[in-house]
Amino acid sequence: MEPVRSLHDLLDLQDVDIQIDRLIDQRQSLPELEDYRSAHEAIVSITAERDKTAARLRETVLAIDKTTGELEISQAKAGAEEMRLYAGGLSARDADYLRREVELLKNKVSSMEEEILELMEVREEVEAELARLESGLEAETGHKAELEAGIREAWKRIDAEIAVKEHRKAEIIPLVDEDLLGLYDSLRETRDGRVVGALTNGVCGVCHLILSSAEENEAKRQHPPRCVHCAAILVP
Repeated sequence: MEPVRSLHDLLDLQDVDIQIDRLIDQRQSLPELEDYRSAHEAIVSITAERDKTAARLRETVLAIDKTTGELEISQAKAGAEEMRLYAGGLSARDADYLRREVELLKNKVSSMEEEILELMEVREEVEAELARLESGLEAETGHKAELEAGIREAWKRIDAEIAVKEHRKAEIIPLVDEDLLGLYDSLRETRDGRVVGALTNGVCGVCHLILSSAEENEAKRQHPPRCVHCAAILVP
C-alpha cells in the first residue's frame, strides 16, 4: 500500500476517532445526567423519610387503639364501682375505700382521655407530614421520569451519530497499513487527543513545535515519520 496515502488516511481516521470520542464524552456528560442523579438521590431520601413517617403513624394509631381499649375498660370499671357505691349496703370503711377507688379510676380515665387527644393531634400532624412526603415523592418521581425520557432521546440521537462515524471508520481502516494502524492504536492507548499530525512548513501538527531542517529530515527518514519532540506520527 502506498505509504503517503496510508498516512493521509490515518489522519482521516484520527479525525473520525476524535469525533467518536467527543460524542461518547457528550453521551456520558449530559447535563440531564447530573439532574437525574440528584432526582434519584432525592427520591431515595424522601422514600426513607416517608417510610419512617409511615412507621411513626402506625405506631401512633396502635397507641391510640391501645389507650382507647384501656380507657373503655377503665370507664366500665369506674361505672360499675360507682353503681356499687350508690347502691349502698356497704360499711363506712368499705364505702370510703370504694369512693377512693372510684376517684382514682375517674382520674385515670381523665388522664387517658387527655393522652388520646394528644395522640390524635400527633396523628393529624404525622398524617399531614406523610401526605406532604407522598406528594413530594410523586413530583420527584415524575421529574425523574421526564429526565430519563430526555436522556434516552439524547442518547438515541448521539448513538445514531456514533454509528455514522463508526461506519466511516470501518471504511477508512482497510486503507491504512496494518503496522501503521497498530502503532496508531498503541499511541492512542497512552495519550489523549491527537497522535497524528500534518507536518506543515516544518511545524508538527500535534505539539506545534518547529522542526529544524535536520530534525525534519530525521523525522522523514523514519517509517513512519515521527516528530522528534512529541513522537507523534507525522504526515508530510
